[in-house]
Amino acid sequence: MRYTSRWLAAVGSLALVTGILASTGIAGASGSAARHATRASSADPKFVGCMVTDTGGIDDRSFNASSWQGMLAAKKADPKITVKYLQSKSTSTYVPNINAFIAQKCGIIVTVGFLMGTATETAAKAHPTQKFAIVDYTYTPPLANIDALVFNTVQDGFLGGYLAAGMSKTKKVATYGGQKLPTVTIYMDGFWDGVQYYNHKHHTHVQVLGWTEKTQNGEFTGTFTNQTKGETLTKTFIAEGADIIFPVAGNVGLGSATAVKNADNAGQHVNMFWVDTDGCVSAATYCKYFITSVEKGIVSAVKTAVVSAAKGSYKGGNYIGTLKNGGVVLAPFHMFTKKVPKKLKNQLKQVEKGIISGKIKTPTKSPV
Repeated sequence: MRYTSRWLAAVGSLALVTGILASTGIAGASGSAARHATRASSADPKFVGCMVTDTGGIDDRSFNASSWQGMLAAKKADPKITVKYLQSKSTSTYVPNINAFIAQKCGIIVTVGFLMGTATETAAKAHPTQKFAIVDYTYTPPLANIDALVFNTVQDGFLGGYLAAGMSKTKKVATYGGQKLPTVTIYMDGFWDGVQYYNHKHHTHVQVLGWTEKTQNGEFTGTFTNQTKGETLTKTFIAEGADIIFPVAGNVGLGSATAVKNADNAGQHVNMFWVDTDGCVSAATYCKYFITSVEKGIVSAVKTAVVSAAKGSYKGGNYIGTLKNGGVVLAPFHMFTKKVPKKLKNQLKQVEKGIISGKIKTPTKSPV
């Protein structure tokens, strides 16, 4: 699986998106980031970190929200840093948003999401002195003025699949994606791999609905924003017997949470995992249904990129988050701490050690 695909390139547009915001605090789990933002000061800051969101929006409770938290963490770490963002309403606004920030001479421009890869590369090559960072995309060869932040989520996805197989009562679990992108399917591959490894070790036959790694075929909603589609698909999985759901679809996953909640209210024992962020923080309303979350260390990676640019120690190239360096992790079990058997927790620790050491092979390739 290569993250160097150049497809769905952003289309240029002459209209610049307005509403540039400078935040003064991290948005709460269910609150709007806009409530925590103020207009940028008219005074010229010493260093400005600028971020362009993907179409999921600043409050997607996923990779856009995590990236913004990383920007805010950089600001907190260094008071000389001011941060602001532009929100992409569609793929056609990627280019004008990036160009708007180039015109404003931002110290670093952080773009978010695989679909912004080509637009970011084009801008970086046209403006070689402008510093960039991008979340969920990497380049071969690496570019000197793009800090590419990618995460080998097949590793923590593997742990999630193993955990799901061990927790399932029906012996059916399910996963689906927002769009069929490498940054999405790598999670689903890892989840699939973990279930198969559990079956191999325990001589069980837990099924994965919604994805087959070998054929790369499965279920996708075609969107990261339409929660109704996530709810509808999750209802189908539940009707087919799945009792653990793993959506890899940003805000669409809230639709899954609604379906799981309704099933629970109807007396069915169904739970789920969250993706990218700790769901018990980013979508706290549904924490009681989240066994865990399969996380990326986006906050830390973005913070490091912005702070390094501000301090003059910026280096372009490709960063890969792994279990070993803490760039990918399983979130705490929170309300499931006592529900996950101790034996299964110990097995997860051993599996994690095996992946890190290389003794346990994750069939899917890493992001580069």
